[in-house]
Amino acid sequence: MSLFDKQYPTVSLEEEMKVSYLDYAMSVIIGRALPEVKDGLKPVQRRILYAMFREGLLSDKKYSKCAGVVGEVLKKYHPHGDSAVYDALVRLAQDFNMRYPLVDGQGNFGSVDGDPAAAYRYTEARLAKIAEEFLADIDKETVDFTPNFDETTDEPKVLPTKVPNLLINGSAGIAVGMATSIPPHNLSEVCDGLIALLDNYDTSIDELMGIIKGPDFPTKAMIYGTSGIVNAYKEGRGIIKIRARASILEKEKGSGAQIIIREIPYQVNKAKLIEKIAELVRDKKIEGISAIRDESSKKEGIRVVIEIKKGEVPEIILNNLYKHTQMESAFSIIMLALVDGQPRILNLKEILSLFLKHREEVIYRRTRFDLTKAIEKAHILEGLKIALDNLDEIIRIIRSAPTPDDARRSLVSGFALSEIQAKAILEMRLQRLTGLERSKIIRDYEETLKLIEDLKDILSRKERVAGIIKGEIEDVKTRFGDARQTEIINETGDINIQDLISNEQMVITITHGGYIKRTPLSEYNIQARGGKGTLGAKTKEDDYVEHMFIGFNHDYMLFFTNLGRLYWKKVYEIDESSRQSRGRHINNLLENLSEGERVATAINVNDFTRGYLMFFTKMGVVKKTALSEYGNPRSTGIRAIALDEADELIAVRRTLDNQSIIIGTLKGMAIHFHESDVRPIGRVARGVKGIELRNDDMVVSADVVEPDATILTVTEKGLGKRTWIKEYPIQLRGGKGVISIRVVSRGGNAVGLMQVKDTDVVVLISSVGNVIKLRVDKIPILGRNTQGVLLKRLSEDSRIVSIGKAAEAVEDDDIDEQEGSEADGPESQ
Repeated sequence: MSLFDKQYPTVSLEEEMKVSYLDYAMSVIIGRALPEVKDGLKPVQRRILYAMFREGLLSDKKYSKCAGVVGEVLKKYHPHGDSAVYDALVRLAQDFNMRYPLVDGQGNFGSVDGDPAAAYRYTEARLAKIAEEFLADIDKETVDFTPNFDETTDEPKVLPTKVPNLLINGSAGIAVGMATSIPPHNLSEVCDGLIALLDNYDTSIDELMGIIKGPDFPTKAMIYGTSGIVNAYKEGRGIIKIRARASILEKEKGSGAQIIIREIPYQVNKAKLIEKIAELVRDKKIEGISAIRDESSKKEGIRVVIEIKKGEVPEIILNNLYKHTQMESAFSIIMLALVDGQPRILNLKEILSLFLKHREEVIYRRTRFDLTKAIEKAHILEGLKIALDNLDEIIRIIRSAPTPDDARRSLVSGFALSEIQAKAILEMRLQRLTGLERSKIIRDYEETLKLIEDLKDILSRKERVAGIIKGEIEDVKTRFGDARQTEIINETGDINIQDLISNEQMVITITHGGYIKRTPLSEYNIQARGGKGTLGAKTKEDDYVEHMFIGFNHDYMLFFTNLGRLYWKKVYEIDESSRQSRGRHINNLLENLSEGERVATAINVNDFTRGYLMFFTKMGVVKKTALSEYGNPRSTGIRAIALDEADELIAVRRTLDNQSIIIGTLKGMAIHFHESDVRPIGRVARGVKGIELRNDDMVVSADVVEPDATILTVTEKGLGKRTWIKEYPIQLRGGKGVISIRVVSRGGNAVGLMQVKDTDVVVLISSVGNVIKLRVDKIPILGRNTQGVLLKRLSEDSRIVSIGKAAEAVEDDDIDEQEGSEADGPESQ
């Protein structure tokens, strides 16, 4: 029978094309183009890291030729072209493509100008330190393996990574009928988001966006507008606008200015950008540019200088550059990844949750592996212990046995040992019979039993697993986290409101009653020495100016509320009023305050890169966080500190990490400690214990103090005194403190304490609304363990509820007479 006579089954062409195309499409989707949500890697990237790990190319070992790495990947794991593997390897090493490079390359690995990498016979590579965290515990059966393409070895289906790679390095790929485009993010922010979700799974996407502010690109630049970020994080899709960071440098009078470009949008080719600018100048689509120079270097980074002709307005030219070139580019976010082998569009919370689920599975599998090994070890050690307990008999049996098998059988039958235990006894070296070695075996056995109990406890308690995951995430953040590089600007457009407002110097005043305003500094007259000062605000009889700041219109005001939230305003957003005006109530400025929420502290900031914020709560908690963590709040407010339900924020102070802190309580106790005792932590964290409180006590005030300061303490019945700060010994944070003022029935509880100078005017607020102003230099300096003196006599139904300092000059007529400086008696001496 010929070939043409053979009968073949009839197949529909349409059906065959459909099936074949779908098979091809799924092969591309799963096997090439899309990352796995668990480790954020595509197959070729995973195979490269795994091959380098198996070859021993760790971060502390010497570099190896990339040709060898490519060959190893092709030989064992990736049956495709060498260029596909090498291109993926090069990208993993490029710090302008990867926010956190996973490969440490040596040689020419390309540039931001689009220069290609050298051939793989010239370059060398090894794993970056962070990449080792992707492969930690891979030999402990933490992930599933599958046969490679020719079934000669196995490869992991996913890596047991501790690093949330899908977000921090992002991913880009075009499959069949779908594409993924996930931007890189900041590792510290993503770790904080994971911890927040781990602490409370009900954390909303809005709350997560307060922690993970947006993409963070390796080329830095600026993201203009937040709507695209919100859409991406909530729906999985969004478009963001990225702008180059450029500054205008005014030159000497009579010559033109310069536009200096220091950062460019992500994945923009710098050389092509410069060519495009030159083309626009040549075609006269942009006029006023006389020269363009690329002064970039490896040491200084990107620096492109654009010379502006004399008489031209550089701001207009800069806006045209944003409009007509890739100095402003759009980045389309499509958060598509493989979940259980299926492509899915994911929101921010889903990506974080799936990573935590992966880590939970890895911890369980690792713990089960360790438990199995520990049980096996304990079993052998138990046999050795039996042998040591019956040493003479064991030696006699071994010496009398004609063969090792006979000895093994005799041991099994004589001491109820297992075959494994008997074999271990026969293989034991004679040196282990010494007293020291015998004690080591016993100790090792006991420690192994404790380890077994601990591992079983981990497997039985989810909170232990969650604690382990949290600790590992915090460790990754500590070792590899860094500051945000891409700034996020809320306003969009060529010209925003700030562009239209001059950056004039302003005086911002806030009264105790909550009225706020800004006034041009020029309205405050310069006076000769010895003058009475200028009234900064007209206040009601029961109010006074408590805070006064001098800043510029483009500075920021941070408002912290008693409920631990932060609201953020530009100075120019505060109503401008005259010196005599009372201003506007702060509750009308911050329209999103909830019921019972009030402003506890306001801070003026023009530079978020320096210093810390120190938080103090009613329940004695203290927290220190870098000021940079609070540089981008939303208008609706963000959580500044995590508070327990019964707790509230008392005060916030700006510090520089080298000052000392004092905290005062209701019962007259105080603790004085170094700021360095409080370790900086993340924005959403709760903090640590600042002072140990008695059941009926609470914190009423706190302050940052100078070495030669005096501390004013006042009670609710009007007693008060000053005490040198040196009388408050420096203690460790978290102690009970020392007595700051003796609380007695005639004085009542302490209202607060604060650092004062002789030139200050202290203000006492009574429960009936009276404002009492006293000169500090008239208040006596007494010891700590005293009751103080009567500062002001109060009526029977009145008490002091608040103390503060007048933040401006006070007229002499407004100063109250002090009742007297009589001491308490012998105790005051």
